[in-house]
Amino acid sequence: MDSFGFSTAQTLQALSDLLNPKLDEDDDDDCNNVRSSAQLGPGHIGPQSRTEAPKEEVTKTLKDIWGGNEVAEDDDDPRPKPEYEIILKQSVGTEDLFLGLSRKDPSSMCCEALLIKVKLPDTKASEVVLDVKEKFLDLQTPNYKLGLHLPHPIHHRDGKAQFFSEREELEVTLLMNRPMDAINLP
Repeated sequence: MDSFGFSTAQTLQALSDLLNPKLDEDDDDDCNNVRSSAQLGPGHIGPQSRTEAPKEEVTKTLKDIWGGNEVAEDDDDPRPKPEYEIILKQSVGTEDLFLGLSRKDPSSMCCEALLIKVKLPDTKASEVVLDVKEKFLDLQTPNYKLGLHLPHPIHHRDGKAQFFSEREELEVTLLMNRPMDAINLP
């Protein structure tokens, strides 16, 4: 009879078997002295990876909106991604710099704009096609393609782009769309 708080030898043995399972006899000799939990690593978390089968023609079912051949994939585009840099900008006046009268600080929360610098060697300004959405920038030239997910939502109609031929660089300035700025910033 078991009393509360005490265990029998059988329950202790079951607990021991649960914590230290016995290894299979067909395992390698090197692994015989290793606990089964030590044989597992981070790669064993989640579903087991499967080898990718060759892509087959996808058939359209009644619930599909588009067929597999109707969806354009950018993975097939041979154009390389150009070098780019994202810089956060903020307007700072003398009252911010010397007196500290506003509540602005150097953090990204107080920034008003994104400046995206894209290096486009051997490209003319007339060859650049730029499309800006609220959270995505799409830039295409005959030699380069850049699809960039923006870190913050922006006002896609209030932007400025300038191409510098001597540096072969495009600068795109986009005002950030933060609905709480009226409350957070003066």
